[in-house]
Amino acid sequence: MGKLDGRVVLVTGAARGQGEQEARLFRAEGAEVVVADVLDEQGEALAEEIGARYVHLDVSREDEWRSAVETVAEAHGRIDGLVNNAGILRFNALLDTPLDEFMRIVEVNQVGCFLGVKTVAPRMSDGGTIVNTASYTGVTGMAAVGAYAASKHAILGLTRVAALELAPRGIRVNAMCPGAIDTAMSNPAALDPSMDGEEAARGLDRFYRKIVPLGRIGQPQEVARLALFLSCEDSSYITGQPFVIDGGWLAGVSLG
Repeated sequence: MGKLDGRVVLVTGAARGQGEQEARLFRAEGAEVVVADVLDEQGEALAEEIGARYVHLDVSREDEWRSAVETVAEAHGRIDGLVNNAGILRFNALLDTPLDEFMRIVEVNQVGCFLGVKTVAPRMSDGGTIVNTASYTGVTGMAAVGAYAASKHAILGLTRVAALELAPRGIRVNAMCPGAIDTAMSNPAALDPSMDGEEAARGLDRFYRKIVPLGRIGQPQEVARLALFLSCEDSSYITGQPFVIDGGWLAGVSLG
């Protein structure tokens, strides 16, 4: 018996990284998974591999959300879970951040999360679950990621309000706040053929060994396990909460 047997779950940004691992784990735990992304080739390949369905979805577009939800309804007749995983990160000093860059981050991270809740919840089964992906930077500050941090702070507020408003239907809404996780978002060099992605990864590893109490960068599989916990009966009395998963980074400064 899987923890998600009989449930239908839509995962955004699922073609790679955290979303991919969430899709894989949820499918292994018995869910009918809908892989949603703008990376069609990777998303379709993953869906075929794990026995899921793929839908193209730019989370910043309301019409594409409506189309995705209709596809899920036609294929499965219901939707029980949503993981708002899709997000983008740009590094820039706040005063150097162009308005169009700031707005694009807000559109994908914040508006995308809002549209997911707004579009999916009315079609969701009572007792469903929504997991919003915020960030370590949603509960504290970090230089050079001002737009990203602002969008992730907003997701926590959205999560709390949605939890209150959807509680009468038994729909639980929680947020994950990952710290440094070993994905292309943390190491953009991994996607750039002109750069040495492995060397960049080693540099990041040395950096996080110094600042993260557990001495390492997190793995997307670890975030996926938290998403599973928040999407199954193990968390049946939890809603409206942020869950930090950061190796102790938020706890404070380590002198070791």
